[in-house]
Amino acid sequence: MKPKRSLAMVQLITQVREAMPFDLPEANLCSGQCNGCSQKLLEYLDTELEDWEYRLEAGETPDFGEIQRIAKTSKKIYKIMQRNDLVE
Repeated sequence: MKPKRSLAMVQLITQVREAMPFDLPEANLCSGQCNGCSQKLLEYLDTELEDWEYRLEAGETPDFGEIQRIAKTSKKIYKIMQRNDLVE
């Protein structure tokens, strides 16, 4: 049985928050090789996640496309973080 869409979004948000270096100091984000602005990408992703956290608390249920969009965006940003040597 698949999880409900709200639960799936909560689980996705939790996974993304654990995998991304949101708490990394700004100096570390902008040092060395840069293949995309890590700081701006993390800020964007954090805003998207916060928006969904708020919407979920308000009782909104995401559709599958919204879950997929957040997952796809997170994967792309994670790959950029890897290229910038900010995650393993």
